[in-house]
Amino acid sequence: MTELKIPAVGDKAPAFDLQTFPKGRTKLSQFKGKQNVVLYFYPRDDTPGCTKQACGFRDEMGEFESAETVVLGVSTDTIESHEKFVEKYELTFPLLADEDHAVAEKYGVWVEKNLYGKKSMGIARTTFLIDKTGKIAAIWPKVKVDGHIREVIKQLESLD
Repeated sequence: MTELKIPAVGDKAPAFDLQTFPKGRTKLSQFKGKQNVVLYFYPRDDTPGCTKQACGFRDEMGEFESAETVVLGVSTDTIESHEKFVEKYELTFPLLADEDHAVAEKYGVWVEKNLYGKKSMGIARTTFLIDKTGKIAAIWPKVKVDGHIREVIKQLESLD
C-alpha cells in the first residue's frame, strides 16, 4: 500500500463532492470566496470520542458562524447512520458520507490502525481549516478531542 500524503498548509485543498445529511450533496467549491471551511474527519458516528467532538462543534456553532465558517464532518458512515447521529445529538452542521473513503484518501487520513493487535483501515481523526480562497490554512493531525474546538476557533480568529 502506498503511503498517503496529507496536503500541506498553503496547498490548494483537494476538491470533493459527497452525499450529505441533511441535504443532497456538498462540494468544496460551493464555499470558495464565501466561507472558510472546517473539514473534520472522524472515525465513526455515535462512538464516544466522535460524539464528544461533534457535540463540541455543535455547542460552538455561533463562533464559527460569526467567523463566516462552515463546519463539515466526514466519515465513512452511511447517510442513514449520519441521519440517526444528527438527530440523536441535535447536530447543527452537515455530515458527509465518504463511504468509499476516496476523500479521506485524498486528504491522507485513510490509514492502517492497530487496535489491540488487530490491524484495519480507518480514518485518522484529523481537522483541516480551509480558507475562503480554497487553500489549507491549518491542519490538526491525530486530534485529541479535549480542547480541540477552542484551538480551531483560535486559529480562525487569526485568519482575519
